[in-house]
Amino acid sequence: MTSTAQTAAATSDRALAQAWAVLEAVPDPEIPVVSIRELGILRDVRRAADGALEVVITPTYSGCPAMSQIAEDIGMALDAAGFAPYRVETVLAPAWTTDWITDDAREKLRAYGIAPPTGNCGSSEPDANTGTKQKVIRFVPRSLPAPACPRCGSKHTERLAQFGSTACKALYRCVDCREPFDYFKPY
Repeated sequence: MTSTAQTAAATSDRALAQAWAVLEAVPDPEIPVVSIRELGILRDVRRAADGALEVVITPTYSGCPAMSQIAEDIGMALDAAGFAPYRVETVLAPAWTTDWITDDAREKLRAYGIAPPTGNCGSSEPDANTGTKQKVIRFVPRSLPAPACPRCGSKHTERLAQFGSTACKALYRCVDCREPFDYFKPY
């Protein structure tokens, strides 16, 4: 690699690291205490063949109405930081899973009054053709324990509705403190 190519690669790496840092601060529009990175919506930041910055995002579910707002917020953050040109690409595969929510985000959700998802949704299985391990998500009904109340910690809770403030959450109530709360459904 020539000195010029090495300098260009190093500059690109710094620029990508800076772009990640800028986007780390972009909050989720529905849950502003967590970033799109912490929720696992921000999947990648890379350079395209034409040199433009590409930001890859995945919705929490395919009909998520917040995705256009998230793309707009990403654009505003990149514009403010002087990153141009850029593109925001929404990808649906692999499908988002609550396994992508960071541990820090789970604690922030709890402190905000939303019970974070429990358990994990995926398993690693070898691909039949290549033998390499791949994350497999199973969408089968399963019996999970009721989530703990994010306010008092009681596990004595009940589901009031399959959908809460957004389609990716269910509405629960704590039987002990009587407070309602959203539960981020695991999928």
